[in-house]
Amino acid sequence: MSVLPLVFTSGWASGINAYAVVLLLGVFGATGLTDEVPEALQRPDVLIAAGVLFLCEAVADKIPYVDSVWDSVHTVIRPVSGAVVAALLAGQSGSLPELAAGAVGGSTALLSHFVKAGTRMAINTSPEPFSNIAVSTAEDLGVAGLVSFAMFHPVAAASIAATLLVLGLVILAFLAHRIRRFWRRRAQRREEKRIAGAAGRPPSG
Repeated sequence: MSVLPLVFTSGWASGINAYAVVLLLGVFGATGLTDEVPEALQRPDVLIAAGVLFLCEAVADKIPYVDSVWDSVHTVIRPVSGAVVAALLAGQSGSLPELAAGAVGGSTALLSHFVKAGTRMAINTSPEPFSNIAVSTAEDLGVAGLVSFAMFHPVAAASIAATLLVLGLVILAFLAHRIRRFWRRRAQRREEKRIAGAAGRPPSG
């Protein structure tokens, strides 16, 4: 069977939480639940690093505005991770060229990352922190559930991932005005800090 459905699902999941994808795939491979996971993802150092970074993201992702800063940092990391994981999966399977797999995984990860980051910007226009915690938890559970499902039912999982991606893009379009409000607030905060810093300086000369 072609590895393309698994590549697509892992790419979608990497755009949301790349460390969780690496950790889950590595654990599945290391425990012998599947033979489709390449050795590179099963290495102890890779699993430890992915676990530590996953815990860091689990905390940062639930704090208003900190989550958006974290997303900005990961604008490159998540698509690259999605592309690398996809290429490794293709190399292990041999049913899909690694370059093509990397392109699919990376582009899918980039799209789902934009959905995640944009949604968080919209959520951060709300003053309460509970929506951040709820959305972050739902994302973590969704990634874990769909990646696990994809190991045994890759085509069905890819169909779900595609549906979620399309829905996410549609929702992102509806949230565009709230995203613009997020950027206005951020610019306003920077300006207030600049003015406050200038007022606190000792007089020159």
